[in-house]
Amino acid sequence: MTSFTLPPFQRQTTLARRVTLVGTGAHTGRPCRMFLMPSDASSGVVFSRLDAEEPVVANWRKVRDTRLRVELGAGDVRVSTVEHVTAALSGLGVDNAFIEVDGPEVPALDGSARQIAEAILEAGVQPLAAPRRTLRILQTIRVENGAAWAELAPIAAPRLELDVEIDFPAPIGRQRVRRAISPRVFVGELSWARSFGFLGDAERLWREGLALGAALDNTVVFAQERVLNPEGLRRDDEPARHKALDALGDLALAGAPILGRFRSYRGGHALNLALVERLMTTPAAFRMEEGVRPVRGSRAEDRPLSP
Repeated sequence: MTSFTLPPFQRQTTLARRVTLVGTGAHTGRPCRMFLMPSDASSGVVFSRLDAEEPVVANWRKVRDTRLRVELGAGDVRVSTVEHVTAALSGLGVDNAFIEVDGPEVPALDGSARQIAEAILEAGVQPLAAPRRTLRILQTIRVENGAAWAELAPIAAPRLELDVEIDFPAPIGRQRVRRAISPRVFVGELSWARSFGFLGDAERLWREGLALGAALDNTVVFAQERVLNPEGLRRDDEPARHKALDALGDLALAGAPILGRFRSYRGGHALNLALVERLMTTPAAFRMEEGVRPVRGSRAEDRPLSP
């Protein structure tokens, strides 16, 4: 899957054709299907439930819940656990897509964005006539919650850099991942990192109506300082990479590709989206630009950033 190239699009993009993904919701535990489809320029990423009429735009203003996942809503309609979908679209440079789901939650698949990325690459990414709009960070903004924090800062290169640090009990511990995002980096370094959790939290989450569909085939489970999944971790720092994946999906809800450096310590969906809201309500912190040629696909740029 890593032997592919995507051009550094200056125009907006969409999918070349429809693709289907089938699975189970990580939190509802219900079987579900998802259809990724082409869409018009400047329409953005839009979710639509087959059992409801009102579509839901993937935008920070539409966030309704951030407990262990991102739930979007419009009126009485809710679509949950969208972050891996928005991460995959963002990571592969897809600006516009129409996504139908046949229930309240998208499929968890293997707990990562790998199968979504594979489906997007299978469909193909199609340039459109309209110029791409990007959001360039002009000044550093930051949000904090106790010891946890997240910030966006300006950089010279026209790209998004992620610098994500986590700190959990053993056996995860303190991990840090730094990457300059390109399609190759997304596919090879982040897309396959799975959701994770601790077995001791399971009963509490079930009482809250969460993680009802979580299982060893879609979640990395830690217990008594070991990994319960028979195959183990895909990389020692898989949890940090998954948090970076989640951050990419959350930042996509700004509505345009961000050009800047994202950093976080002990972050999560709530903090990431508080940062997006702070950014979008601070006009002096960013500038919308058209036709910027993003840094994509260079093997030198795809290397991990220096500490």
